[in-house]
Amino acid sequence: MTAFSWRREGRALALIAGVFALAFFLPVGRDRFDGAVIEALQLLRWYAREHVLLCLVPAFFIAGAIGVFLRKDAVMRYLGPGAPKPLAYAVASVSGSVLAVCSCTVLPLFAGIYGMGAGLGPASAFLYAGPAINVLAIILTARVLGVEMGVARAVGAVVFSVVIGLAMALLFRETRGARAQAVDLADEEPDRPLHRTVLSLAAMLAVLIFANWGAPAGGDGLWRAIHAAKWPLTATAALALGVMLARWFSLAWRELALIALPVAALALWGPARPLLPFGAAVLLLAWRLGRRPADDPLGDRPRVAGAPRVVERRQPERLHAALHQGADLREQPADG
Repeated sequence: MTAFSWRREGRALALIAGVFALAFFLPVGRDRFDGAVIEALQLLRWYAREHVLLCLVPAFFIAGAIGVFLRKDAVMRYLGPGAPKPLAYAVASVSGSVLAVCSCTVLPLFAGIYGMGAGLGPASAFLYAGPAINVLAIILTARVLGVEMGVARAVGAVVFSVVIGLAMALLFRETRGARAQAVDLADEEPDRPLHRTVLSLAAMLAVLIFANWGAPAGGDGLWRAIHAAKWPLTATAALALGVMLARWFSLAWRELALIALPVAALALWGPARPLLPFGAAVLLLAWRLGRRPADDPLGDRPRVAGAPRVVERRQPERLHAALHQGADLREQPADG
């Protein structure tokens, strides 16, 4: 018979006994314990509904759009390791002013610009300043705490973001040559009209902002009116984005209809549950952009006679990339 080994059997026995004792002495039935468990589960549900679905998921799409729409050479020119430091840190520290993002939502955006070739220092400055310097947060701070505090918040966020970015660049000592060589600029797409990029990103930001618009404390002003119409405004921005994808990029009109019809049906079926159509829209859009097999008839779009076929179809395994790196939306040839 094999001798008892404390290292093997003893540790396993102690683990089993510990789990059993924990289950045996659980204070179930006590108000304090039961209330803590219920509160924890309610917080988890709130976080999944209000933060992950409404904040993080749209931010992943925006980060993917940054990787698709923005040119790598432009990112390298203004934020790359070889860019002039005053220019790079100035752009990185104030560019978050047009975004209404929290400290979690800014992470995918940071990953997007860093993956496009931005230096670690400027990217870290953007990561720090983004949630603190957005226009809505500055206005709210100035309104609640006074103009002086609003100005102090804006200036302090910019200054500290530059300091933190310089510290990160110094600590990790990222060399310009190694970082520049790590970013491949050979696969750059042709220039697209600037208004297409601006309008597409603006529609995504509008979805993010209006979906997370909170109710004001009181009054019947503009903020409350926007909150009352937040879901129609979100739906309008999402529909505008879909039309842009179908009109300017490789999403066929039939694909857009396959996404819009179930979402509209859910919205009509449960108008008091707007998260259901919002979640369905996110899942269907990610699925259609990530699943583009060669034999999918929805992957074909009518094209001008003689124009080259530029729609690149994707395989089902690209669903993950649709959320974390953005769908590969190739620009359609212009009519005429």
